[in-house]
Amino acid sequence: MDFKRTFLVAALPLAMCLAASAQAETKIKFAEIHPAGYPTVVAESNMGKVLEKESKGDISFKMFAGGVLGSEKEVIEQVQLGAIQMARVSLGVVGPVVPEVNVFNMPFVFRDQAHMRKIIDGEIGQEILDKITNSDTKMVALAWMDGGTRNLYTKKPVRSLADLKGMKIRVQGNPLFIDTINDMGGNGIAMDTGEIFSALQTGVIDGAENNPPTLLEHNHYQNAKYYTLTGHLILPEPVVMSKTTWDKLKPEEQALVKKAARDAQMEERTLWDAKSASAEEKLKAAGVEFITVDKKPFFDATQPVRDKYGAQFAELIKRIDAVQ
Repeated sequence: MDFKRTFLVAALPLAMCLAASAQAETKIKFAEIHPAGYPTVVAESNMGKVLEKESKGDISFKMFAGGVLGSEKEVIEQVQLGAIQMARVSLGVVGPVVPEVNVFNMPFVFRDQAHMRKIIDGEIGQEILDKITNSDTKMVALAWMDGGTRNLYTKKPVRSLADLKGMKIRVQGNPLFIDTINDMGGNGIAMDTGEIFSALQTGVIDGAENNPPTLLEHNHYQNAKYYTLTGHLILPEPVVMSKTTWDKLKPEEQALVKKAARDAQMEERTLWDAKSASAEEKLKAAGVEFITVDKKPFFDATQPVRDKYGAQFAELIKRIDAVQ
């Protein structure tokens, strides 16, 4: 009896230690709308492996790809509540709460992909992440993923601004994007991604705009054989963590998360470039014509959009433009 009691008393501190260490573990659920194998998903999953290894198991990580945890809007709400710990989100859904991020949604605000990457890797990119972190979003913004360069794809070739006149072009449901197409002479139509294929097939729209992997993987190239390299939008996308989760991390864990996210930012672009190049090859093999155009007329035509939506960011746009 006495032996049993002594054994129980001795075992208590050990049991309490085990319980404490179990509670100390931070469980991270990461939400992604892209499918498994997509560049962002691969880089973020690798980031998760680093977090588990470097924290010696104090942080656990599970990727939920393919939109299984809900739409981006739903995911953001869950991140704000701390029910989802991390996610990659598009700027469209952050814009209403943190207006500064809209500067990256402007047409032709970046000269090319290299210019965009220089911005997100530098001072301005960090400032915008800090704006998100210091806003009322209850999210900590850690890094940027490259969401690709958006170009026009159409049923008839667009070799100049005049060719776009009157064409019905699908865009994401954002007034800024609709105005961009309208100012270039087209007719911007907001529509869900899932509706594009049949809309192209039936002639409801004459084209859409996106990057090569999307054109290929959604099979839109079957009905839109012309890809015009306007490069009107180049969209970076932030990786965010719930503030609730962030505040529970020890300082060294916060530093680890920041570094791992930044490393994922660099890894994703290598994966993105490979995927984009391979998509381009496959599209060309499938008979898609890639058309190079003089971008200046397209840039000039969209000046009213930058004037209307970018007036409040005039100084920031000047700084972006000054980066060589």
